[in-house]
Amino acid sequence: MNRLLHKLLGRHINAWQLAGFVLANLCGMAIILTAVQFFSDLKPLFSSSDSFMQPGHIVITKRVSSLGTLTGSSPTFSEKEIKRLEEQPFTRRLGRYTPAQFSVFATIGGGNLPMQFSTDMFLEAVPDEFLDTNLDDWTYDPDSYDVPIILPRAYLNLYNFGFASSQGLPTISEEIAGAVAVNLRLRGVTTLLKTGHVVAFSRRLNTILVPQAFIDDMNSRLAPGASTQPSRLILQVDNPADERIAAYLDRYGYDTEAADADASRAASLMRIITTVVLVVGLIIAVLSFYVLLLSIFLILQKNTETVDNLLLIGYTPRSIVWPFLVLTVVLNLLVLAAAIAVTIIARRCYLPLLGDLYDGFQPAAFLPTLLVGAAIFVLVTVLNYIAIARKVSLIWHMHE
Repeated sequence: MNRLLHKLLGRHINAWQLAGFVLANLCGMAIILTAVQFFSDLKPLFSSSDSFMQPGHIVITKRVSSLGTLTGSSPTFSEKEIKRLEEQPFTRRLGRYTPAQFSVFATIGGGNLPMQFSTDMFLEAVPDEFLDTNLDDWTYDPDSYDVPIILPRAYLNLYNFGFASSQGLPTISEEIAGAVAVNLRLRGVTTLLKTGHVVAFSRRLNTILVPQAFIDDMNSRLAPGASTQPSRLILQVDNPADERIAAYLDRYGYDTEAADADASRAASLMRIITTVVLVVGLIIAVLSFYVLLLSIFLILQKNTETVDNLLLIGYTPRSIVWPFLVLTVVLNLLVLAAAIAVTIIARRCYLPLLGDLYDGFQPAAFLPTLLVGAAIFVLVTVLNYIAIARKVSLIWHMHE
């Protein structure tokens, strides 16, 4: 009897119609799963502190005037100026450069290196959230002699491709630079000795950085009572090309070190493109699910007379719904498997590109994407069941 029922209900099922049903569902499912996995893999590029996809950063300074040079005044920012800048609509976050108020004499090299340098230098600190490097080793212990240091990558390049090549000295890699001790003599009201190690190189910040806690501690111990008004500020903005920023800087006579402005604009454009692609993919997916439901409805419409006759001879609505439900579950499982395969293939194509864009890139787990696919499968199956059961119920109630 079940075989006869399946045969009667399958008379009007067209193979091409089912193929269209599967293709539409596959497109929607594959787009959603690929988008979910791509977004998961892309998250480190948006959230990591050393990601180039972070919002733009602008370093602001006051213009140095001839009068200021003659009078010896320092171009620092007052609390009123900082507060006014924080309140601007283009400012997402504001940080201060905290300079060392004591003198620093550094000795670099010796030991495993064939040369040794000694020089006066400067140290500064900025809040950790503005750093564009890995912060795993960025800690300061007041009871320790060791101090982590972040150098601008440009300094290393200047040495390797400028000074070293002209003087016949060996070039230094980042790994070797990180292994070399930097002996620091800090002089203020007293003298302290510290040993620094380069833990990272910054592309964005053109200064020699140490942890904020170290600067605060040393300023209080070596230069108590000294003014710590910043001479530079760092702004986090959504769009460095915002015309309001240029107008504000020109109005108050500020200069900017927007060395990463072009990269920030490119990152902003990439975020916009990624968002647009995800939205378009979601729209296509929703439309494909609508086509799926429409296909089921058309199959039922063609079988209206057959379903009506089966109900009249004693078949229950549930027994008639069951064959259609089995058909949709099988098709949806095939679609889910094919969509997962498409996502895996697409992921193998874009993962090497993400690895080239971001040093130390680690892809996300695939499990969340599988859970999303399973949730969509359940949702689509339930919607199909509701549509089929409702249509059969309408036919059943036509004779009441």
